[in-house]
Amino acid sequence: MVRTPLTPWERERGERLGALLRAARGERSMVEVAAAAGLSAETLRKIETGRAPTPAFFTVAALVGTLGLSLDEVAVLAAPPTAEPAAGASGGAAA
Repeated sequence: MVRTPLTPWERERGERLGALLRAARGERSMVEVAAAAGLSAETLRKIETGRAPTPAFFTVAALVGTLGLSLDEVAVLAAPPTAEPAAGASGGAAA
């Protein structure tokens, strides 16, 4: 299966998500936060550094819950300031 390359907007969103999670982690170790969220430290490291810019929903949900954030605020803060291109965003079928 061939994966569609990420858009610049998706890459920026991943970088912003990583920076947000890193800041929320504060002084807590990566190992401590990852274990509390049920993830490997390597997975958290990849997300924080932007190497995994599109983590699974439940991965993000576990991390934000562990860090005391809400999914709503993370969605707003991680989104780049420009709107995402509309191409392919609707996902709906024409009637």
